[in-house]
Amino acid sequence: MSPRYLVVAMLAAAMAAPLHAQSVKAGIDAWQRSDYPHAVAIWRPLAEGGDADAQFNLGQAYRLGRGVPINLAAAKTWFERAARTGHLDAQTTLGLLLFQSGDQAQGLTWLKQAAEKGEPRALLVYGTALYNGDGVTQDHVLGYAYVSRAAAQGLAPAKETLAQLDGLMPAADRQKALALALAQAKPKPASPAPLAPSKPVRVAQAKPHVQPTAKPTAAKPAAFKTTLPVATSGAWRIQLGAFSQRGAAEALYQRLSGKAALAGRSPFYIAAGNVTRLQVGPFASKASAAAACGTLGVACFPIPAK
Repeated sequence: MSPRYLVVAMLAAAMAAPLHAQSVKAGIDAWQRSDYPHAVAIWRPLAEGGDADAQFNLGQAYRLGRGVPINLAAAKTWFERAARTGHLDAQTTLGLLLFQSGDQAQGLTWLKQAAEKGEPRALLVYGTALYNGDGVTQDHVLGYAYVSRAAAQGLAPAKETLAQLDGLMPAADRQKALALALAQAKPKPASPAPLAPSKPVRVAQAKPHVQPTAKPTAAKPAAFKTTLPVATSGAWRIQLGAFSQRGAAEALYQRLSGKAALAGRSPFYIAAGNVTRLQVGPFASKASAAAACGTLGVACFPIPAK
């Protein structure tokens, strides 16, 4: 090969990795412009080629129904492909999606992996399961340690759960748990790793989360219209706020009514003095109501139906 062709080949090789990374970033740029079909078109070949960020982003598109129809089976497939490479966001999102869909055992398997890496939502959900012995061997001390690590990262539902656990656990056990949490959180020496092209920021950072209480019940299937059954009865609702004008409550419901977690549910406008409370239901259990809250991206909480 002549020197001139050798230089051309070297330049092509040097440019290959940055162009790949820029392609994922181009999809993110399209997504942020609300050009969802274009974003999906960019990510799909990258995802099929094994790029974990593209796989995660494509899973989010299917989960949210942006650029493609809502398809939770496809979302789980893409999340799982990314999760198996160690992609932390994919492990967490897949775990929460499975947990909310009623596959608690498989969901906790992925959440455990994410929790061991310090992901706060995974720490909260898996820690609560440990405390209750819900699908895993009960361990109050380890469960408290996990929840406290999530709370230390500023996760509001974890702070609320920790406050509940403080009233349930003896002081000596809490001290053991905090010592364990400190040991777990201590950074481990990193081994040298080969240099690799930097990855762009991943899209759709607003990920689903679960807000378990200190005593959650078994998770029921979430109300995703396309693939999972919708509960038509139940003793629980979610409350989405209290408003001085009913029109504001109706406007919020209209904005959220297209969310998969509310499919098949009805709004309730509860007059209480000078305010109107917006509630949506029914849900079969407090856990399924909390799981729905976690997917909406607004403040809400489970409430018994009256």
